[in-house]
Amino acid sequence: MKKSRNRLLFSLILLGFMAIAQLGLAQAPPPPPVEKGTNSNKGPGGAPVDGGVAVTLAMVAAFAGWKLYKKVRVAKN
Repeated sequence: MKKSRNRLLFSLILLGFMAIAQLGLAQAPPPPPVEKGTNSNKGPGGAPVDGGVAVTLAMVAAFAGWKLYKKVRVAKN
């Protein structure tokens, strides 16, 4: 009895979280362009990706190097 109640409670809580997440993701579609062929409904500017990609690649390389160093160090002992 207690197991089935716990499963039901867990299922309801999980379903509730999933429903709340779906409501949080909903947003209205962008407005249609004023005239055909114009770019009037685009957002302002854009985010540069250059610096973020370089930092991410550097962190991945450092992490891979650290893992390799640990593996080689353990193999020597």
